[in-house]
Amino acid sequence: MSKLIYCTTALLLAAALAACSPLSVLNAVSPAGAVQSSTANRYGSDLRNMLDIYRPPAQAGKAPVIVFFYGGNWVSGDRADYAFVGRALAARGFVVVVPDYRLYPQVRYPDFLIDGAAAVAWAVREINRHGGDPENIFLMGHSAGAYNAAMLALDARWLGKEGLKPSLLRGWIGLAGPYDFLPVQNRTTRPVFDAPDTPADSQPLRHVSAASPPALLIAARKDELVDPARNTGGMAASLRARQVPVRERYYDGVSHTTLVASLSTSLKGLAPTLAEVEAFVRGVDEAQAASR
Repeated sequence: MSKLIYCTTALLLAAALAACSPLSVLNAVSPAGAVQSSTANRYGSDLRNMLDIYRPPAQAGKAPVIVFFYGGNWVSGDRADYAFVGRALAARGFVVVVPDYRLYPQVRYPDFLIDGAAAVAWAVREINRHGGDPENIFLMGHSAGAYNAAMLALDARWLGKEGLKPSLLRGWIGLAGPYDFLPVQNRTTRPVFDAPDTPADSQPLRHVSAASPPALLIAARKDELVDPARNTGGMAASLRARQVPVRERYYDGVSHTTLVASLSTSLKGLAPTLAEVEAFVRGVDEAQAASR
């Protein structure tokens, strides 16, 4: 596929993503191939507490697990729209879990984090039956989903509600994540976080410590929605200051919205996001295995 076609398709997808419409076009150009899927697995009591699983077509032993949280400003999103993410990562040899979580106005901060922790706990308990390794779990997210992944990985309160600790995670991956956004400026986000009375400890950057899991942080160099210098750059600097392993990547040619589209096998030419995620997960896995 030529760069012109990539760019044209990306513009169309950007419009769809920005409008929070179903990503049927992107899913259609990202066929499942031999990837196996298991949909509508329940992890909690709410109607939104459902998750889908994507498995590699063939594997030797248990595969690393990636729990992916989608974005949507905590007001929209559906796990089925991100089948392309599950398929692309499963094709690289990972078991992928894509959960729904409760959204505003049904809930506000921190209830979606409680859902995220419950989804991770489900993976720890159940993923072995789906070919995944419960001792090799990574969290990943885009935009608001990257915030969710960061908070679960860095703030022990949320996994603690499930009797778990962030130390169980091998690492976390944030794509265009908001990690330091007080005072809340976005009109849609303000009621989600009860602005102007947003608690300071709602910010992922406040929870970085020397015990934080390794991280891969990726952003569009010219992100029109989430300032990459303040958020991705600030988070990377804070992790490095505490000697936590972190990879920091910025890409041209993608926006806040099309960065996630570059995970699709059909649009991976937009940016090397998919390859970078695979390299990070494999690298952390190999490094920790060698240290045992």
